Amino acid sequence: MPLTMPDDPSADPSASRRSIPGFCGLCKSRCGSRMVVEGGRLVAQLPDPAHPTGRAQCVKGRAAPELVYDPQRVLRPLLRTRPKGDSDPGWREISWDEALDRVAQALARVRDESGAEAVAFAIATPSGTPIADDIRWIERLANAFGSPNVANGTEICNWHKDFTHQLSFGRGIATPDFAHSRCIVLWGHNPRDTWLANSLAIRAARKAGAKLVVVDPRKAGFAADADLWLRVRPGSDGALALGVARVMLARGWFDAGFVRDFSNAPLLVRGDNGRLLRAGELAALPAGAGAGADDFVALGVDGGVIACARGRSGADRTPIASGRDVRAAAGRGDPGLLWSGGLDVRLVDGGMLRCETVFSLFEQACADYTPERVAELCWIEPAQVEALARLLHEAGPAVSYYCWAGVCQHTNATQTDRAIATLMALTGSFDAPGGNVAFTPAPSNDASGKELLPAAQRARCIGLERSRLGPARLGLIGSDVLWDAILEGRPYPIRALVGFGRDFLLNHADAERAARALAALEFCVYADLTLTPTAALADIVLPICTPWEREALRVGFEGSQAAESWVQLRPAAIAPLGDSRADAWVVFRLAQRLGLGEQFWGGDLEAGLAHVLAPTGLTLETLRAHPGGLALPAATRYRKYRDEGLRTPSGRIELYSETLLEHGESPLPRFAEPVDSPFGKAAPEYPLVMTTAKLRHFRHGQDRQAPSLRRHSPQPAVHLHPDAARARAIAEGDWVRVRTANGAIRIRARFDAALDARVVWVEYGWWQPGAAGAADGYDARSEAGANYSRLVSDRRVDPVAGSQPLRSGLCEIEPLSSSG
Repeated sequence: MPLTMPDDPSADPSASRRSIPGFCGLCKSRCGSRMVVEGGRLVAQLPDPAHPTGRAQCVKGRAAPELVYDPQRVLRPLLRTRPKGDSDPGWREISWDEALDRVAQALARVRDESGAEAVAFAIATPSGTPIADDIRWIERLANAFGSPNVANGTEICNWHKDFTHQLSFGRGIATPDFAHSRCIVLWGHNPRDTWLANSLAIRAARKAGAKLVVVDPRKAGFAADADLWLRVRPGSDGALALGVARVMLARGWFDAGFVRDFSNAPLLVRGDNGRLLRAGELAALPAGAGAGADDFVALGVDGGVIACARGRSGADRTPIASGRDVRAAAGRGDPGLLWSGGLDVRLVDGGMLRCETVFSLFEQACADYTPERVAELCWIEPAQVEALARLLHEAGPAVSYYCWAGVCQHTNATQTDRAIATLMALTGSFDAPGGNVAFTPAPSNDASGKELLPAAQRARCIGLERSRLGPARLGLIGSDVLWDAILEGRPYPIRALVGFGRDFLLNHADAERAARALAALEFCVYADLTLTPTAALADIVLPICTPWEREALRVGFEGSQAAESWVQLRPAAIAPLGDSRADAWVVFRLAQRLGLGEQFWGGDLEAGLAHVLAPTGLTLETLRAHPGGLALPAATRYRKYRDEGLRTPSGRIELYSETLLEHGESPLPRFAEPVDSPFGKAAPEYPLVMTTAKLRHFRHGQDRQAPSLRRHSPQPAVHLHPDAARARAIAEGDWVRVRTANGAIRIRARFDAALDARVVWVEYGWWQPGAAGAADGYDARSEAGANYSRLVSDRRVDPVAGSQPLRSGLCEIEPLSSSG
């Protein structure tokens, strides 16, 4: 019988087969889909070409029925009846009422005795799990409860592209305008495996003539047919960015007008304290000069200096001192920008102070990174540095780029992001057609409840001891500081944890320390679909349903203007299996038991959804009548900074960041070796650089129980160059031990001749058997298992963001006997 997809979503529910419009909730792509139901069972998920993200469906999305009917799912609330050190937890099924009552009583007790900050929350990534359907409500629960400690993994996922980028641009990386790009740069990002809708957009852009650059240690995804593939050493990306910027500056291959008028490149930097010079610090201003004391100062045409008000373009300048009050220390080029040396200015106390322009200091920061030095550091060819510089120059101002986990999972992630951001600023592509653009979003109300957590309570976040610039300023914590608080009481004890899907043991560094910390908690509750290694250490486990068993509201998708304008209320295709429930259902009922019902619309989820939706002018009833979604037409506005300025301290793109300076960090982008460097002392014992990456057919530590997906990769593997294997007497398919200073695992050897012989990549996320009771699972806490997290330490991380070195470690590989 042929599959039918009726346009009328209200087709007779008694029909043997129905096609219901929706969207896949499994990852960031949120692909528009048709959920096919037969006899009350979900039998397929297919693409919906009418949806702005629905042109195709990946293998994970097509495996939806296998994920729904997975026999390993938890379908009843579970209560631990034995100590956490016992090999048998003694799980006992309990009712939802008993489970929620126990949870509320435990959390209220800890809150009353030690304050709400002693309870931490953990949330799975919305980029790789269906938590995105309900994440706003979990965040609201944490804020209403009063916890300033939420572990959501941002430090190893999105912090750099979405927040560190703000230090340079006043906004996150935004969306590549692929349709108008002349050059696309994928830097540590493989959309073929992680973002299908973007992958299709890139393919279309390439057909239209766009050049493609891939920066990746692996020849993965688009790297195989890119115009330029740079096989960088893991963790050396910052050196590459500085080297490419050096070439562009030296050759004049950059948009000088844009850099002069819309970045802080022309501004003068004090030689004594590194701060930007202000007009009020100069000798008496001429009468009627019109400059404010807080205005920034730049070099003028006559050799004097000019005032630049915050956010004003280079054309809006006020002369404030004549040439006789300024003494040049070297020749100059373009006034206010291409100054090649220092200059002296007279201060209010009559003394002279040596200053330099930001542009001059930025040149100096890049100067040492010649193509030859970059080649030595990054393990690429010198000519590739100039090749990338030329491509960016020729395509500007229509260069788009995207960076993700391949850039952020290193101990130098903050400065690497700064180096890439400032490099891209040179192209003049910021918010321009073909660049990275903040498309006009569909309007909505934020329901995360940020306003419910007082500033004084947010200031108690345990991560603020590391940095006030990193995730902790938003009440977000890394797993390393969470374990410090649990195990060492530093800066104060965390006594309880409320987890929604975040699998610390599989996706963060140092699984063994994570397990010790989770076992040491006085109380832990976890909500998840399966009994993951992390959930297995909880006191209570709550069963969550899959996306196809619940309704979900999305106001705006991602990837294009059409997607940003799309509003959809996905219907539940089938009823929840067993006693599983949506995360939102859990949150609203738990909130009522905690006395927080007033902050949750009296427990009425529909009222909460209506609040989110209100600015659109749409109602839930309207969207239920149009389950495929509705468009709220909006025009894309390019170069908004010309009218609105930028949300940076200077109102300009910041090549030089006073904010970083004030927090003890380098104000200019710089490159620092990863803490585990092949040029360091540990290299003789651990001579291989170790990285990892997501597999296309799995999401982090999930999905290995789906037969159609497990067939693609039945066993965990370490991928290495044949020369590296030959030197160690390893044959392809052998069981090997991967060993680091932090631990060891057992895994299969797979050959990849495209890798540098000094680099290996190890698959992560392995624990789950392919079927309930099968013998092909892997103990996440054992050296005989295959858990990559055991190999990586969380003791040294990025000083600002707390990023863990998941992708730039050192290891050695040893053959095992044929039996392993």
